[in-house]
Amino acid sequence: MVDVGAQSPEQARLAQEFVRFAVESGVLRFGEFKTKAGRMSPYFFNAGLFDDGAKMGRLAQFYAQAIVASGIEFDMVFGPAYKGIPLAATVAVELARLGRNVPFAYNRKEAKDHGEGGTLVGAPLRGRVLIVDDVMSAGTAARESIALIRAAGATPHAVAIALDREAMATENGQDVAYSAVQYVRGQLGMQVCAIAKLADLLLYLQASGGDAMQAHHGRVLAYRQRYGVDEGT
Repeated sequence: MVDVGAQSPEQARLAQEFVRFAVESGVLRFGEFKTKAGRMSPYFFNAGLFDDGAKMGRLAQFYAQAIVASGIEFDMVFGPAYKGIPLAATVAVELARLGRNVPFAYNRKEAKDHGEGGTLVGAPLRGRVLIVDDVMSAGTAARESIALIRAAGATPHAVAIALDREAMATENGQDVAYSAVQYVRGQLGMQVCAIAKLADLLLYLQASGGDAMQAHHGRVLAYRQRYGVDEGT
């Protein structure tokens, strides 16, 4: 299995560029935000705000470069509805531009009862499938995608995400000692490629200078000390 945990110098550079891009695009924000788990977080990442052609194109470049740099082998790309749909399409386009032309598919939330019918759209699910999504909070979306892929006779092989929060997942409203990424790797047996991690955000804030950024760094660091997990990187 490819080790996609330790960063190469190229991956570290790419991660810093991505964090800067996310902050400047207003996608990565600082303040007080209530998470799905009920925590108060000092930062919030909303990939839905990559909402124009230029941002989406640049985002796809980051994904494709991170995927290629990870060394993960795969035969096609799958995007879970809804945020994963534009991600799968644009990442497939960018991978083709980099010389990796692979099929892509996505699912509907509800089965279509006319025309071709079914819940899957695009290329048939075959071989080793790379799931492309924005973030992972509890691994729930990954499990749903895995079930769809296996039902189609293909192999759910890896997941590519934009940001690894490196924080404890929750189950039944309780914090657990592992992150969603660790769960997908350890329990589901899949590789995970993240463009950037919470550690990369902390490095960016630390290097940015200025009172505001240093204040954000302190709050994000405190959050990590309380909820963070060691993913062995």
